[in-house]
Amino acid sequence: MAEERTPAELVDLMVDGTRPLTVMEVKAVNDVCDRCEDGDATVLVLRVQGAPSAVTAVDMRVLTQWEGALRRLERMPTLSVALVGASCGGLALDALLAADYRIAAAGVQLVPSMAAGGVWPGMALYRLGSVSCAAAVRRAVYFGVPIGLDEALACGLVDEVAAAAVLEEPSSVVSRLTARLQAPWGAGLAMRRALLHESASTDFEGALGVHLAACDRELRMDGGTR
Repeated sequence: MAEERTPAELVDLMVDGTRPLTVMEVKAVNDVCDRCEDGDATVLVLRVQGAPSAVTAVDMRVLTQWEGALRRLERMPTLSVALVGASCGGLALDALLAADYRIAAAGVQLVPSMAAGGVWPGMALYRLGSVSCAAAVRRAVYFGVPIGLDEALACGLVDEVAAAAVLEEPSSVVSRLTARLQAPWGAGLAMRRALLHESASTDFEGALGVHLAACDRELRMDGGTR
């Protein structure tokens, strides 16, 4: 992983799926989250690609820290955009699934990580389980079959396809994206993301009060009345 700052208020993080998980990968994600939470950036660009041949020895303490860093990334106030230039698995797939918006080059596949007993049972399985395209996900989880780009689009695992050359210019990609949004970052984004993520696990009665409170907050911010 290598982090760099780009001119258009972006933080750019490379996530190499061929690398084993170490404390350095955890630190890289936590560092960009620090900067986003401090208001240093309006958009986080995740460049993800590569897949491991197999998952072998993993320090469970570091794995727990990694999952905590990804959860932090999912909740931060900054819009996160994943650019997938080549097939990805392992850490790259983990980061992709934690991003708000995902853009892939043609031919990309999402590759399940394999371990001695079959597909690696990490939190990527949890995130894959939230999509509607159950057949493709079952094949990936049970048999390790990569999810092709057409299936990933149908499932909502990828939002759009772009030429590989376009993905080399993250500032132009992000400018186009954010031009479509009135307020793509800040507390409002974090709140709406949380409401969306929690919808699958919260019943109507439990969700109603939270959504009404969010609506009330929005009206107050806009100078409206209840």
